[in-house]
Amino acid sequence: MSQARAAAAAGPSRLSTILAHLNASPKLTLSNLKSLRLTMAFRNDHFGARHFVKEHLPRIRYANPSLDIQVERVKKTQNEVWKPELELVFDNGRRQTINMHEKWSTAIVKEVMEAAGGDAWQTYKVEAEAAGREVVPGEAGEKSVLVSSGKTKGELLPGLDEFRKALRVKTSATATPSKANPSIPPEAISQVEVTASL
Repeated sequence: MSQARAAAAAGPSRLSTILAHLNASPKLTLSNLKSLRLTMAFRNDHFGARHFVKEHLPRIRYANPSLDIQVERVKKTQNEVWKPELELVFDNGRRQTINMHEKWSTAIVKEVMEAAGGDAWQTYKVEAEAAGREVVPGEAGEKSVLVSSGKTKGELLPGLDEFRKALRVKTSATATPSKANPSIPPEAISQVEVTASL
C-alpha cells in the first residue's frame, strides 16, 4: 500500500483538520476594523481570554489577513488584580473596549462580532437562531459570574493600563510624600485608586 493510501486510511491530515477549524461556521469576518489589541495574564489567570486566543483568534486572523492584531501577555502575580481587555479600533478612529473578565471564549467572540461583524454576522445570527442552532458552537456552556450588586466582578476591576497607572501613582506617592500632606497613609492611596478606577 502506498504512503498516500495509508495516510488516507488513517483519517484526515493535520492540515485538513486545521483548515476545517479555520473555515468553520460562523465565518469571523470583521468589517471597518483597523486593529484589535488584547491584554491578558501570561498564565494562571484569565482563562476565557486565553481560550479565546487559542481557539478563536486564529480564525479571526484567517478571515481578516490585513487586520492588525496585538496580544500582550503580561506576567501577573497573585496579588495583582486587573481584568483582561480587548480593544477594537475602527477605521473611523472609534475605539471600543470589551471586558473579558470571567467570560467564556464564546461570549467574547459574540461581543466582537456584534461590534464589528457587520451585516453578514447579523444575517448568520438570525438564521442560526431561526434554525435552533447555537450562534457560536459551544455557547450552551456559557456562564456569567455576578456579584450581589448586579454588576460582574470584571466591571469593578481596573484594566491593565489603569492598574499600571495606579501602581505608578502609588509608587511615586510613597517614594516622595507631598508637601501638603507629608504622610499620606497607604490605605488612603488604595482607596483613591479603587475609586478612580471605577
